[in-house]
Amino acid sequence: MALDGDPIMLGRTLAKIFGSKNDRMIKQYRRVVRVINDLEATVEPLSDAELAAKTDEFRERLAQGATLDDLLPEAFAVVREAAKRVLGERHYDVQLIGGMVLHQGKIAEMKTGEGKTLTSTAPVYLNALSGKGVHVVTVNDYLARRDVQWMGEVYRFLGLSTGCILHEMNDDERRTAYGADITYGTNNEFGFDYLRDNMKFSLRDYCQRGFNYAIVDEVDSILIDEARTPLIISGPAEQSTDLYLKVDRIMRHFKPEEHFTKDEKSRQVMLTDEGVGLAEELLEVDNLYDPRNINHLHHVNQALKAHVIFQRDVDYIVKNGAVVIVDEFTGRTMEGRRYSDGLHQALEAKEGVKIEKENQTLASITFQNYFRMYKKLAGMTGTADTEAPEFKKIYNLDVVVIPTHQKMIRKDYADVIYKNQAAKYRNIVNEIKELHEKGQPILVGTISIDISEKISKMLTKEGIPHDVLNAKQHEREAEIIAGAGQKGRVTIATNMAGRGTDIKLGEGVRELGGLHILGTSRHESRRIDNQLRGRSGRQGDPGSSRFYLSLEDDLLRIFGSDRLSSIMDKLGMEEDEPIEHSMVSRAIENAQRKVEGHNFDIRKHLLEYDDVMNKQREVIYSQRREVLEGDNVRPIIDDMIADLVAQVADEFAPGRVAAEEWDWPALEERVGQLFNLQLDWPEEERQELNHDTFVDKLRASIGQAYASQEARNGESQMRQLERMVLLQMVDTLWKEHLLHMDHLKEGIGLRGYGQKNPLLEYKREGYNLFMTMIEAVKQHTVANLMRIQIVQDDELARMEEERRQQREQELAEAKRSNAAAAVGTADMERKPVLRTEDKVGRNAPCPCGSGKKYKKCCGQTA
Repeated sequence: MALDGDPIMLGRTLAKIFGSKNDRMIKQYRRVVRVINDLEATVEPLSDAELAAKTDEFRERLAQGATLDDLLPEAFAVVREAAKRVLGERHYDVQLIGGMVLHQGKIAEMKTGEGKTLTSTAPVYLNALSGKGVHVVTVNDYLARRDVQWMGEVYRFLGLSTGCILHEMNDDERRTAYGADITYGTNNEFGFDYLRDNMKFSLRDYCQRGFNYAIVDEVDSILIDEARTPLIISGPAEQSTDLYLKVDRIMRHFKPEEHFTKDEKSRQVMLTDEGVGLAEELLEVDNLYDPRNINHLHHVNQALKAHVIFQRDVDYIVKNGAVVIVDEFTGRTMEGRRYSDGLHQALEAKEGVKIEKENQTLASITFQNYFRMYKKLAGMTGTADTEAPEFKKIYNLDVVVIPTHQKMIRKDYADVIYKNQAAKYRNIVNEIKELHEKGQPILVGTISIDISEKISKMLTKEGIPHDVLNAKQHEREAEIIAGAGQKGRVTIATNMAGRGTDIKLGEGVRELGGLHILGTSRHESRRIDNQLRGRSGRQGDPGSSRFYLSLEDDLLRIFGSDRLSSIMDKLGMEEDEPIEHSMVSRAIENAQRKVEGHNFDIRKHLLEYDDVMNKQREVIYSQRREVLEGDNVRPIIDDMIADLVAQVADEFAPGRVAAEEWDWPALEERVGQLFNLQLDWPEEERQELNHDTFVDKLRASIGQAYASQEARNGESQMRQLERMVLLQMVDTLWKEHLLHMDHLKEGIGLRGYGQKNPLLEYKREGYNLFMTMIEAVKQHTVANLMRIQIVQDDELARMEEERRQQREQELAEAKRSNAAAAVGTADMERKPVLRTEDKVGRNAPCPCGSGKKYKKCCGQTA
């Protein structure tokens, strides 16, 4: 048989003969399942105490050199037996396969209702035996609390400790939870705790204890959907909000096409030349593109975006006098999160609510870079295969599709497409009415809150009782979703509401056809549509699904439905007559692929830029940790002094120039700024110096001066001072560096017009900014240490304690909000417990360490 020609056909033919790669892996896992099943007869007779004692036995074997893989069959058998006794649930074979996939650091795709929560218990238990901690990541606090109580019974029965990270917890409670063998929590809480830990001044205040192994539940939601928004801890910037109101008031004068154009695909709005002229006239500025007016231009662009692109009750809602973001994928409100770059303030001005000040970044990280810190990462979800290339490229995670326990019998009907939305909604209500009359439960999936409310009003008019779920309260959300399979129940929900909660069928519902899923439009991602469909047909249940579309839906309208519309007109089709055609289905799938590709590009773009910051973040955080872990940071200070001396020598004492030709006044001034040292060397000694002997002599002089400082302040106090001053300088200058990097990223895209690669330019300039910051850390640290003097012995301890309390208060404020948490900016100035010499000369270096002369710094007259 010839196997040449079409590569797709070739691939399908080979798969039929040899099986797909996924099929071959499942076969290998089934061999291990047989071993686990054979062990069941040996663990069933054990008493509860004997079964629990297996944990200590496994740990002992690990200590003697056994690996987790060696223990896997026995450990899985023990967990299955424990679950039978504690929960009354026995792992199916396919759940054991899913557990092996998770243990290997892969993604297990398991259909909705296949029991992912129970599946995770076996790999969680096995990996917790190492004592290094296992993190189970959920999409909300409710699921974290539910799962640690529910599955925690199994772990606690087997002698393992469990913890749960919740939003309202203080640091002591978090530290205890992280110290447990198994810790549940949301992706946001884990990420923010990492950032907050790296802002602390003592290792004993850290909450987390390392990144050993994590299982991410609903992995596609967390690592794909939420990965476009980085985690940010921020503090208020000192900027007035008046300009937002001023710009918002002129927005009504701007007309589409005449003053601006919009690109719905990329969600961008652009001023036309006429629009620029109108803005200049109304804001009374000569040239909007003059660097002096760039702030005005920025405000106009953001206000236009707020008015033209962002829709109330779709992208955000107004609740309790505040603009609250609605997650486009889950439909959930995102309390505490704020759009960056002034967009949130523009929306507040548009809606007439209080405008909060813009924030300055104090610490940030993307979910991609946070989760890539784990030694082993795994995930589970009902839908991952469509995003398999992204999981592999970004996280190096393979996706394994796990077979269902029972055959899937849900009927997925073809999409029906109407000419306009009015016809679509009429027919949606007709289908709901028809199915409701026979008692079949219906889950209506919508992509936004306003569509949920629109359909709700139509059903109310028809007298059809129903629940509307806008996903604002997780406990209520889960309760409503859990009951959606009861006879006659009609539930309207955003597509992703109640994710993680099973829908069980009520009495008599099987005979009526099971739960019917009615999608009111296609999502831009095929995966979200598949998740909605997956709510029906769990564990071999009957069920059905159908999506209703119109040519006016955003997906079809933006991605070219003119041809479809003309076909419907030519066929003379009525409004309420649907079209079903393979060409239409292909057009929809192609549109979804385009949007998925676009969203992947956005996430990849974000990651490429954050990778630059991530390398810098790793350097800073590792240096902070080194300082906190070490009893003595004097070697670091000595290295800094050596680097600074080398810089001074290279700049002012070049080897090829005779000593009498060196710029001695400038050199003396520089030495005074950096080391608080006067070079009172005799003239004849100066003339005999060369580059190398100058370095030796200067280092000796600095060493004597530093020894005098240590004698004045005391050796132990000097060690504390070194640590405290170094941390203070690192934190202060890192915060400033983040601001500079934000500004750099804002304008770097314009480099593309100059035929330059913006990312390469960002890397190059970001590196230069980082090296400048590192040099500033050295200079300020050494300059302060050469001047600082303690007034009283106990002042240093008091000062350090005040600093620690201040940072604790700061971090507590950060916890009270979420992603863009408003954190009180640290007051980096110390209490006035330090002093320098009794009197500072006007031409002497300023004692504050700025590097300027006293008369041009703190000694300036009014």
